[in-house]
Amino acid sequence: MSSAPLSELDAALPGLVRKIRVLDALSWPDGVEEVFLAHWREGKAELPRVQLSPREHSADIAALEAFIGRCDLGHPAGNYLAMTARSYATAGRMLGAIGTPAFTQFSSALYRRPDFYYPNQKLSMLDAAQFFLTTTDALLGGARIPPTQAEIPAEAFAAWMQPELDRFFGEGRVTVVLDPTLAAKAIAGASRIRLRTGALFSELDKNQLLQHEAFVHAATAQNGALQPNLKSLGLGAPRTTQTQEGIATLAELFTGSMDINRLRRLALRVLAVQQALDGADFIQVFEGFLAAGQSQEESFRSTQRVFRGADLRGGSAFTKDAAYLTGLLGVHTLLRIAIRDNRPELVGHLFAGRLSLADTLRLAPLFESGWLQGPTYLPAWASDLRLLAANLAFSAFIAQIKLDVLDLEVLMAFADEHENDASAL
Repeated sequence: MSSAPLSELDAALPGLVRKIRVLDALSWPDGVEEVFLAHWREGKAELPRVQLSPREHSADIAALEAFIGRCDLGHPAGNYLAMTARSYATAGRMLGAIGTPAFTQFSSALYRRPDFYYPNQKLSMLDAAQFFLTTTDALLGGARIPPTQAEIPAEAFAAWMQPELDRFFGEGRVTVVLDPTLAAKAIAGASRIRLRTGALFSELDKNQLLQHEAFVHAATAQNGALQPNLKSLGLGAPRTTQTQEGIATLAELFTGSMDINRLRRLALRVLAVQQALDGADFIQVFEGFLAAGQSQEESFRSTQRVFRGADLRGGSAFTKDAAYLTGLLGVHTLLRIAIRDNRPELVGHLFAGRLSLADTLRLAPLFESGWLQGPTYLPAWASDLRLLAANLAFSAFIAQIKLDVLDLEVLMAFADEHENDASAL
């Protein structure tokens, strides 16, 4: 079959994927949290009663398979469209397998598992999560870092956020809405940022959510939609989730918006996904979050994230929460290599739409020719390459210092030796 014109394929793809809405399909009904916590407090814990109803997407999947057959895989944009369509087809199959073991298999194909081993780096995301938790356990155990107070109602938080969005995007381009059905406290689309009704936010949440949801997720979707020749770059395809969450989490780090509890939450979710895959049921994972210091409400929602669409009796999981650390380390590494190899333009590619890490390289010729354009909306931390280069150059070097051969006494001896050498001159 001969390939179709790129413009025709680009215009067709959004309509083909419109019905495949992963998070909406996996949402739980109102009231489940209250019932579960009431039983748990009475010492009569039981698994949440959630109807796991597969979604029928066979017609959408067939249309996407036909679409892939019309793409020119030898052209960077044609290949991008085919890979994006294949990602949505896998998501459709995952939603068709809700509540079955195949659900986890498709989820792992989209987002990977925490125990996926990277042979070049000789680690898994499970190792990274354990490292972050072990490192932060000692800090929090000493009670020298006070907990963050969340006291801002969602309505007040929305009233604060809307003017910030108007300043960055222009008035009315991205709006804040309240949604009682969210498992997360906030979710961003191209033109809306939804906040969970009834959630309480902290002062730290302000810049964290602004950087993460607005200046990355909403901005990249807007940038993609503004592309003159490939508007499908604005689609939030599952294949871009790792990179999207990686950029957004890195933005929190680089702007000083991530506190120790946020880092621990990300690491705990990775462990929780693995525990569920290894057979822990909803109650056991919930009690694990509680033991790690989360509130009952937060522990329920964290566990809910892991078990959306999965068998609550254990052995299965929605693995998306493993993507945050994977993406963070992947994006950070890409940016370090880009600065080292004098490829600063790759930073702009990351924000020019919803791309995977590999897309930034595969689509590079189209950016260089001007067929694809750079981002319209770019957060401050990514737009000043001088500051970003300094950050990345320092972190690249500091990663070479082996902490396992150092402790404070060794460091003090090193410093004393230097002072003695100086005094002998």
